[in-house]
Amino acid sequence: MDSQKHFALITGATSGIGFELAKLFAKDNFNLIIVARDQQKLESTTAVLEQQGIEVIAISKDLFLPGAAEELYEHIQALGHQVDVLVNDAGQGVYGKFIENDLKRELDIIQLNIASLITLTKLFVKDMVANGTGKILNLASIASKAPGPYQAVYHGTKAFVHSFSEAIRNELKDTGVSVTSLLPGATDTDFFRKADMLNAKIVQEGELADPQKVAQDGYDALLAGQDMVVSGFKNKVQIALGNVTPDSIQATQMEKMQEPVEPKKD
Repeated sequence: MDSQKHFALITGATSGIGFELAKLFAKDNFNLIIVARDQQKLESTTAVLEQQGIEVIAISKDLFLPGAAEELYEHIQALGHQVDVLVNDAGQGVYGKFIENDLKRELDIIQLNIASLITLTKLFVKDMVANGTGKILNLASIASKAPGPYQAVYHGTKAFVHSFSEAIRNELKDTGVSVTSLLPGATDTDFFRKADMLNAKIVQEGELADPQKVAQDGYDALLAGQDMVVSGFKNKVQIALGNVTPDSIQATQMEKMQEPVEPKKD
């Protein structure tokens, strides 16, 4: 009899898509390990999730910092719990022209969006393969499919996440471990405020997706073992058109979508 407790681990779990995913897992009786930086938000999120009668372990960890992902893995190992599902949701962007943006902030985003994601995936997937079972959901974006003026580094990181996810999925095909890439479009979360992007045209004039709907699409695809899911009909159309549109034209189109505009008047 397996004496270990089994958990789903979700980074960026206290808001947006990560929080909605955590609620879906909790509803289906998954025990959860939730990770974020803000201790107070972790505590309030834990209280919400525990109402489903599951065990929730909240860990405050700043995945912007080199070494933090390894520390998180070691912490969970010390607790003796098995992670059956890994959700790499934590991610951030920075808005503005590359030549003007702060280099350290961009490198921090690469650390969070790529280095921490690779580290957690590497460490936990080895355990999953040894156990013969496991599922990984990586938050990419439709940004992974097109160059993104005003978000050049963010789009680049998401292109990496999607390509990486598809590649390791292929490597793992005979192991019992699946990898799913979730590609949402612009979603109504705190992402744009954190990226200093509230005056972008896509935020001021666009229609932002419901994070609950995005989470459901990702959750369903993960459980079904799909390789990827594009959330939202318009985004599916955009991706399909992008597949036959030169990158230079897509970059021009994306620039028009993401350029700054005058904020809406109340």
